Amino acid sequence: MSWRFSSADLHGSKLSARLGPDPRVSGVPLASPGPGGGALMFDGIDDRMIVAEDISELGDFLPKKHFTISAWLSVNTPQSYGGVFSAIQDNGDSEQGIVLGYDTKSFYIGLATEGADDGDGMLTYLRGTTSYEMGRMYHVTATYDGKVLCLYINGKLESSTLAQSGDILYPDSAPVVLGAYKDDNEDILHHGRIRELSVYAQAASAEWVMDDFGHNSDLALASPHIPLDPNFTFKVKPFLQYGTQHSMVITWETSRPSTTTVYWGDHVVGEDDDLSLPHKIKGANDAIIHAMSLEGLSPGVGYFYQVESVDTEGQILTSPILTFQSAVEEDIPFAFAVISDTQDNPSVSGQIANMAWEMRPHFVLHPGDLVGTGTNVGDWRDEFFPSMDLLLSRVPIYPVLGNHEQDARHYYDYMQLPDPEYYYDFKYGNAHFFMLDTNRKVHPGSEQFVWLEKELKRSKAKWKIVCHHHPAFSSDENDYGDMWKGPSSHGDLRVRELTTLYDKYNVDLVWNGHIHSYERTWPLNKGRVVEEKGTTYMITGGGGGGLETPGPVRPWFQNNVRRGHHWCYVAVNGGTLEIKAFDLEGRMFDVAKLKKQR
Repeated sequence: MSWRFSSADLHGSKLSARLGPDPRVSGVPLASPGPGGGALMFDGIDDRMIVAEDISELGDFLPKKHFTISAWLSVNTPQSYGGVFSAIQDNGDSEQGIVLGYDTKSFYIGLATEGADDGDGMLTYLRGTTSYEMGRMYHVTATYDGKVLCLYINGKLESSTLAQSGDILYPDSAPVVLGAYKDDNEDILHHGRIRELSVYAQAASAEWVMDDFGHNSDLALASPHIPLDPNFTFKVKPFLQYGTQHSMVITWETSRPSTTTVYWGDHVVGEDDDLSLPHKIKGANDAIIHAMSLEGLSPGVGYFYQVESVDTEGQILTSPILTFQSAVEEDIPFAFAVISDTQDNPSVSGQIANMAWEMRPHFVLHPGDLVGTGTNVGDWRDEFFPSMDLLLSRVPIYPVLGNHEQDARHYYDYMQLPDPEYYYDFKYGNAHFFMLDTNRKVHPGSEQFVWLEKELKRSKAKWKIVCHHHPAFSSDENDYGDMWKGPSSHGDLRVRELTTLYDKYNVDLVWNGHIHSYERTWPLNKGRVVEEKGTTYMITGGGGGGLETPGPVRPWFQNNVRRGHHWCYVAVNGGTLEIKAFDLEGRMFDVAKLKKQR
């Protein structure tokens, strides 16, 4: 099978094959100019080509024991499991087929055979050593001779393995797709160009691979070409993060590489339609994700800002004039919203974000699971950021990683946090916040445990607040043991080891998500309920994820629990901290007041 990807080969809903079947086109891949007729740009949203709805339709077109898969392609959006040729099922214990694709850094070939050395027929993912550059064209070739699996990048052998041998092990049923990684439960679309792709039923020699690359080697030397999107637009509108008394980070994403300017000030100049701002700073050239920090701010002051991006064709993209407030000084009251587990439910998370904005919090604390699938850029661009736009364009967010983020590159691309980013701290007013990643190790002696103890010990803040995704205490019916059939551990025992630090260093409040319900404990210390000088644990996982239910037995630590989507509002004034919880109709269903002992 062999295909050339150009506008000349597109005929309605079909791509004319040079050899083999004509794929059905889904979406509208755009012609991308370049040498030798250019390529087609796949948008990562709708575009793919279906060679066969089911692998059984292809018969002898698929190789049985030996193959060469060779492609010219570029990657615009890195993904954990990107694909350009997919005939695969990769579902738990069922791993069969072939896939040529890429992860967040390098290209790979995935293969399962009847003679896999693990004896289970599981897929082997053989990765190259080249770290690809976004937008640049690469020649990627995989060969298999029944014994050795090889991967070549730009004509050179980069890796090989003997882990697979014998006949190729195909799934009983699977689609065969170009421009995607697709099986029964995954459909990860390629964002980038494909120029050509061929599948041969024989293993090419190293000399053939180098010769094939040499025919179009100039493509690999050309400057990266990341467009074309049909319009110059915001992929992610401007949002705020990690604000301090003297700085604010503004981040946005454009559909094309562009230069950037942020206009800002504490007042607006002009009247009606002729408005401007007195200060400006310029950002990096030819960026897609733009992150700029406004410096030299005064504490607690309201500011205005507007972002402008200009692409290589001179088109200008401008945001509305928006507002934010710098962090307040230590003796000034403040308020913040807590919204967690927004996941892939923009209708609920959007409703909550809009309600939170109506109460004008100073910032948003997010205990993780911002999106449903962190490796899927569409979950960020199409669900999380649009639903939260009204709030986050005016109020900074301080997030932690949940399990659904999958530690994906997209989180680190969008979130501009202090190194190492998966844990950090910040101060606001008279409170000190400690942000942890409980997907990683948190036991005594671990990196995060040691860091947290050091920072808690030296903190002089009146309020000490910790935020991490997994809860140390929970009454959920089945996450920590099925309470309808037997006992539960009532929380994550791995994370509970952190509570020794909370007890020792007088942590006041711990915010968690993960469980999609609301729960507030009594103050706890050393595994017992106390009336004062204890730590209150809050689960507020009702930002959008599928709802969960508390178990039938009330545990000893529980003060209040409720099933339903919700968010929390926290107001701090000196030694008084108030927590209010609201449902989707804006009704307050819980309130608590914490008082610091003099």
